[in-house]
Amino acid sequence: MNLYSVLEKGFAKDKSSCALETHDGLYYSWSDLEKATAKIANLLTSLKLPEGSRVAVQVEKSPEALFLYLATLKAGLVYLPLNTAYQESEIEYFIGNAEPAVVVCSPKNFSWVSKIAFKAGTQHVFTLAEDRTGTLLDRAAGQKDQGKTVARADDDLAAILYTSGTTGRSKGAMLTHKNLASNAQVLQKFWGWKKGDVLLHALPIFHVHGLFVASHGALINGSKMIWLPRLDTKELIKHMPRSTVMMGVPTFYVRLLLDPNFNKAVTRNMRLFVSGSAPLLTETFNSFRERTGHTILERYGMSETVMLVSNPYQGERIGGSVGVPLPQTQVRVIKDDGQVCKVGEIGNVEVKGPNVFKGYWRMPEKTKEEFTTDGWFKTGDVGRWGGETSAGKVPNHYLCIVGRSKDLIISGGYNVYPKEIESFIDDMPGVDESAVIGVPHPDFGEAVVAVVVAKPGVKLNAESMIAELKGKIANFKVPKRLVVVNELPRNAMGKVQKNILRQTYA
Repeated sequence: MNLYSVLEKGFAKDKSSCALETHDGLYYSWSDLEKATAKIANLLTSLKLPEGSRVAVQVEKSPEALFLYLATLKAGLVYLPLNTAYQESEIEYFIGNAEPAVVVCSPKNFSWVSKIAFKAGTQHVFTLAEDRTGTLLDRAAGQKDQGKTVARADDDLAAILYTSGTTGRSKGAMLTHKNLASNAQVLQKFWGWKKGDVLLHALPIFHVHGLFVASHGALINGSKMIWLPRLDTKELIKHMPRSTVMMGVPTFYVRLLLDPNFNKAVTRNMRLFVSGSAPLLTETFNSFRERTGHTILERYGMSETVMLVSNPYQGERIGGSVGVPLPQTQVRVIKDDGQVCKVGEIGNVEVKGPNVFKGYWRMPEKTKEEFTTDGWFKTGDVGRWGGETSAGKVPNHYLCIVGRSKDLIISGGYNVYPKEIESFIDDMPGVDESAVIGVPHPDFGEAVVAVVVAKPGVKLNAESMIAELKGKIANFKVPKRLVVVNELPRNAMGKVQKNILRQTYA
């Protein structure tokens, strides 16, 4: 069944009730949501696109951006969200690789995005601004505000999310209607969504956490969303007394704790705080509970699988553990030799279930490589069942993630792939080689640090190199610090020892 139909079944029966309220006082009823979605879906349908066409979207967060996502589903097309921080070289790769039939961008970026899109063969480029202006809405205004949802099979693509690996080449994770629908249905029950719940939504909507986990949760439950354009501690505190559920990355909770106005009174009506997309420090977990009386629920997922594991809603939530496998999801921890790990033993985390993606876009060999012969997806994360954390003993059926076998940095909830940044640095004049690492950071979880070796006789300027990178890649990928050294530490095989670099610059 089309994912939109699954979500629509949960929409509030009272169509005049509020579906979405913005930080600046705009109200959208469920009727408004359905009509706006239908108008945009009818516009997309009128373009007579081939089946399976991709709709690539790089716009600022707005209610209309959410309606565009829902309209893409309703029209039976494939949604491709792109981080708003991506620069020209990144967008050129994504559009060239995905070959979308439609691109929607911010008006301020139209001049350069449209050139890239038309060059790649895209037929239609629209604009959408966060103030409800742009050619997309202009064109959709004349469409009917009702329409049938295009039938889709469980295995048909609903979305492509670009992720990456240590090679630095981004991969499009293909998520089906069943992948996303099954996960939304499971989380609705597992996290105890109730009638009258109100979601405080401050996450971006270009990745799994904000678009699929948070938005789907509210939509399938018919719950109102209070919609904030970005993380703003004062706005969170202002709207929290009227909310019951909030999802955030650890940075949200760190910053709330830094605000003296954040207290038990602010959280008096809250039912659930969820954290994910990056490791939650035990110190933050404990401090939040002491300040508010609420225990943060930490969970674990990824672009290829949506949510996999979660601390329970009813039951003990353990700091330093991501919890138990969700219903219908199987998780195992395996040694390098293929043997199953015992409780407390560290190994590779592998998963199976209806939420696991279909494969990587146009990369059959890479897809095959990432699955075991018996059909388990290799997450690239390293973990263990049970054991001890700084919070105490962990039950044997709870999973702890202890590291990442794929050389990934998660900064402020965003994935940063060292090889990609290294390739930009290595291309700079006077650079011999570089190594990019993640080091602990109290606010972002991890901070990006580049360690660079200059060519003989060359003197590098770290500040100017960082400034140059800011014009080429998304700001969250730009190193917080760039260190110039004489040589990189290597093992006997000549491989750079990033573990030594992490210790040195921690």
